[in-house]
Amino acid sequence: MGNFDGVHLGHQAVIDLARGTAPLGIVTFEPHPREVFAPDSPPFRLMNAEARLNRLAKLGVQHLYELPFDKTLASLTPDAFVREVLADGLGISHVVVGADFCFGRGRAGKAGDLQTLGTAHGFQTTIAKLITRADQPISSSAIRAALTDGRPRDAAAMLGHWHRIEGEVIHGAKRGRELGYPTANMSVAGLHLPKLGVYAVKADVLTGPHKGSYNGAASLGVRPMFGVNQPNLETFIFDFTGDLYGAHLSIAFVDHLRPELKFDGLPSLMTQMAADCDQARTILSAL
Repeated sequence: MGNFDGVHLGHQAVIDLARGTAPLGIVTFEPHPREVFAPDSPPFRLMNAEARLNRLAKLGVQHLYELPFDKTLASLTPDAFVREVLADGLGISHVVVGADFCFGRGRAGKAGDLQTLGTAHGFQTTIAKLITRADQPISSSAIRAALTDGRPRDAAAMLGHWHRIEGEVIHGAKRGRELGYPTANMSVAGLHLPKLGVYAVKADVLTGPHKGSYNGAASLGVRPMFGVNQPNLETFIFDFTGDLYGAHLSIAFVDHLRPELKFDGLPSLMTQMAADCDQARTILSAL
């Protein structure tokens, strides 16, 4: 049980401890509690619900219980949450949480309290130790910081997988197609954004007739040359032809190549795009 934002190595340790105790299930919250209590704060999520579902499925999770998080659920005392949600509602027999897990009104309940309350309500509780890297706990906050700094490989070392943005391909301005670099456009609304700029990426097409894994280069940003202020993700997939509109993609960030730039004209932009693609091909061929 937890928020599992990013499904990083610490989360995976919690999941591994739960294997074999019963059919493997995850209890999480949607939306993230922080979105309820601080709705005006900058986007912070590492992954949307779709990406979290896909990552958990890869780890062998058989059941996902997304508890609708609202102020009613948040108002439950720790004892009421254990009794009404876990024992009577879900009927769990064993729960595993991280050592920093908090629950109940005002986050008053701690992992040790869950053990005590669980015993009283007929289920067992296992507390997973925090996982560290370079003597620092692995956390979603540390991963966000690495991504903000343009260090996706450091983020991947804490995640145990590449950081990915997943979602549906939407229609854009189609400028890339006119320049010979057709891109798959995706919304990044509600997500913590890595450092803006151009990346070497791996692109997995999850649905549709073109399902498969590809290499590419992606631009994450606001496209300053065209006066656009809403960030989005545009991915040019190498050696690909086909229509991806409506398909769901998973874009893995491998290396930050350069920041967003404003060019003095289309020729210089196209020259840079060719150089970006060459650099991305070289990086990805070494993986």
